[in-house]
Amino acid sequence: MPFKMQFIFKRLKIKDVLLIEPKVFKDERGYFMETYKFSEFEKFGTGNFVQENQSFSVRGVLRGLHYQNNPYAQGKLVRAIKGKIFDVAVDIRKGSPTYGTYISEILSEENKKMLYIPEGFAHGFCTLSDEAIVNYLTTSEYAPRADRGIIWNDENIAIDWPIKDVWLSEKDKKHPKLKDADINFEYKE
Repeated sequence: MPFKMQFIFKRLKIKDVLLIEPKVFKDERGYFMETYKFSEFEKFGTGNFVQENQSFSVRGVLRGLHYQNNPYAQGKLVRAIKGKIFDVAVDIRKGSPTYGTYISEILSEENKKMLYIPEGFAHGFCTLSDEAIVNYLTTSEYAPRADRGIIWNDENIAIDWPIKDVWLSEKDKKHPKLKDADINFEYKE
């Protein structure tokens, strides 16, 4: 019997970022889906995940733009398990042809899409629904000494956030612009 993929992997305009749609099996009882399967994900170079995180946010909360420097860089597999978010990945790999460019996707409990954000990208999201629960797997554990960020409204990145009146943490209000950020990622073809 031939092997059937349980996911559709789509490369986005920055080819290292993947939009992933799981195959959902629905019936009158509800639904079932796989959210991660190593044998399928490894074909796309997504790496092994070692930590799982979950956040709860209300409408208007914006988290980000976060990253961890090497050697603690994190790839992330992000999904909204409740509500709806506008999810963003910014290429911060020095020398990359897409340096400073962002990708955005709507992730929701309805569409069940996931975004894979590799190492070398800053990540952030804003909550579009009254409440959202976001779950993400990471390829490295959280390392406070490597934790960094970029300000959410850096005009050189020019993210077209769908909300303008955002609710930020004190930490996220103080992040530098991309041009001033402490980044140690180099682009490799």
